[in-house]
Amino acid sequence: MIDGLVGGKLYGQPTQRISKTGKPFAIAKVRAAAGDGESLFVNVIAFDDEPVAALLGLGDGDSVALAGSLTPKVWTDKEGNTRPSLDMVAHQVLTAYHVNRKRKAMHQDSPAPGQHSKDEAWQARAPQERSELDSDDPMDW
Repeated sequence: MIDGLVGGKLYGQPTQRISKTGKPFAIAKVRAAAGDGESLFVNVIAFDDEPVAALLGLGDGDSVALAGSLTPKVWTDKEGNTRPSLDMVAHQVLTAYHVNRKRKAMHQDSPAPGQHSKDEAWQARAPQERSELDSDDPMDW
């Protein structure tokens, strides 16, 4: 098992299925850009409630970032050429919705006028004279 991060666009509509135990899960296919200009398909399955809901809220062509366990695979196209692919069990799903929600939350947490942020508070406590921290001696690597 390989832990990995994958970013790409959904290829087709994610679908929901029901396991033998009656628990819903989602499957999807993501097209990710490979380093050589080609595309790599990632077959995604999600079992946990949050990733399932996030995947099912997306549609064909939507951008998505996934974290989970990867299994490398190989498939054969119509011309008989072998191509790489990945199977992923997604544990986390990040979409544009999640990014926008996080930005709004961060914006709401910004200090009110006249108040200082945490960074400003640290800067105020930091020594103003820093010359003693650097001896200008060359570093031996």
